[in-house]
Amino acid sequence: MACRLAYNPPPFRSRCAAPLRPAPHPLPGDSMTRMQHRRTTLAALAAAAVAVSFPAVAQQKAGEPLKIGFVYVSPIGDAGWTFQHDVGRKEMEQALAGKVTSKYIESVPEGADAERVIRELAQSGHNLIFTTSFGYMNPTIKVAQAFPKVSFNHATGYKTAKNVGTYNARFYEGRYLAGIVAGRMSKSNVAGYVAAFPIPEVVMGINAFARGMRSVNPKAEVKVVWVNSWYDPGREREAADTLISQGSDVVTHHTDSTAAVQAAEAKKVYAVAYHSDMSKYGPNAHLTAVTHNWGEYYTRTAQAALDGKWKVEQPWMGIKENVIRMAPFSKAVPQDVQDLVKKTEADIKAGKFHPFTGPIKDNEGKERVAAGKTIDDATLNKMDYYVEGVQGKLPK
Repeated sequence: MACRLAYNPPPFRSRCAAPLRPAPHPLPGDSMTRMQHRRTTLAALAAAAVAVSFPAVAQQKAGEPLKIGFVYVSPIGDAGWTFQHDVGRKEMEQALAGKVTSKYIESVPEGADAERVIRELAQSGHNLIFTTSFGYMNPTIKVAQAFPKVSFNHATGYKTAKNVGTYNARFYEGRYLAGIVAGRMSKSNVAGYVAAFPIPEVVMGINAFARGMRSVNPKAEVKVVWVNSWYDPGREREAADTLISQGSDVVTHHTDSTAAVQAAEAKKVYAVAYHSDMSKYGPNAHLTAVTHNWGEYYTRTAQAALDGKWKVEQPWMGIKENVIRMAPFSKAVPQDVQDLVKKTEADIKAGKFHPFTGPIKDNEGKERVAAGKTIDDATLNKMDYYVEGVQGKLPK
């Protein structure tokens, strides 16, 4: 059973019955701001798990379920970043029915507000807490110091402590597959990419997408428009419209609303969505989507806490771990394209293929990765250039 806690400036207002949620995707032009720095850097993220044993979860009383808290940066809605994490929470509750209870708090701003919410969860007996936005990193670390018997897991960050681990997804793997689809479906040889912030996570996604396109269409080009926001439907729509007007007949996005898909539907071009299957927002435009799925991770982590085996880890999970998945293909995607994507996906899962194996040149012709070499994770998480096929210069 889950309890919903709606965040308001202190005092908090608890609501365990699910009330109506605000509209998740306002019309373009509405004044809604999500967050500005959820995942501003991934430079120090390591792919290998760091296994520091620390049974931080306090022992539950016999017969009592483990109380688990989730902190969300936006409304859950019906698609997007927070929606995917909440799907994972529900899967965890179902898998561990009777063993756990969870409370989630929506629309918590990063910074001091987040610290108060995280602290309240710890004070109210939640012995396992997931904080799901980059900007929650320092507040999580600070609260963890005051609650050494509570275990914390922070999404997309890099700082750890004796009772704080991190977790993230290899989004770039799905981006490469999406690029294959775009490369085969584009007639103009131009794809448009609506991007949030020029940080490694976003840049590696753009580059993986471009490499996927060029693997099947050597003439393919990717145009990028930066909106400097993770969630701003108005800006996202304007960016997508601009890209379409510049000749992009396939658009994708590293932002959180459905605006790019809606723009593609309105302009009768194709779209590859991100985070969630957004086909209902573009029934004709939507080809597939790169999705991230957290249920198995949340279930595994909660079970470890129940068993007294929770430990600090930093997993960077992808297709192999079933975290990155492609949404179903639309009928517009030919079977041979679907088959190629599925084969490449299987090769990534088996470790036979990596989207960033050389030769790789940047878009100014400089060799970045030699033939036969593969970018290591540390270098990948510092990526600060565009590969061949991406137009323009990366903002600094």
